Amino acid sequence: MPETPRVGTGQLMELLSVSLGAYYGDFTAAAARENLTASQGKTLSVLRRGPAAMRVLAGTLACDASNMTGIIDRLEKRDLVRREPSPGDRRVKNVVLTAEGERVIDAIRANMGTTLAGLDTLDDAERTTLHDLLSRVFVPGPGPAS
Repeated sequence: MPETPRVGTGQLMELLSVSLGAYYGDFTAAAARENLTASQGKTLSVLRRGPAAMRVLAGTLACDASNMTGIIDRLEKRDLVRREPSPGDRRVKNVVLTAEGERVIDAIRANMGTTLAGLDTLDDAERTTLHDLLSRVFVPGPGPAS
């Protein structure tokens, strides 16, 4: 039986680049249909995981804190997010997704036709494998034990 040739790191990085480009283009178009910029949509997507401090959002989205303030101001005007004091430190403001914000990010995800069509080609076992691999590569695990 012939050996399967090893896929090099460069090949994997290229495929990730193509994949993420397609995903980002699909996401950007779906966000635009909700009258949002990609940055505003990404902010809602991050907040779908739970409330976050402005500083944390800026770090997660790799943008300047002043830019994050502008993004949150615009989302707040549309009642997609709200600011509230952090339970641990009342000087810190957490940004929280509103019910309307949840509806909008769900609509964005539902309208990502290219991404959804691609994922629909996978059977249950392949979906599980893809999930496990992406989690292993990109989701930080617990830190070293003390």
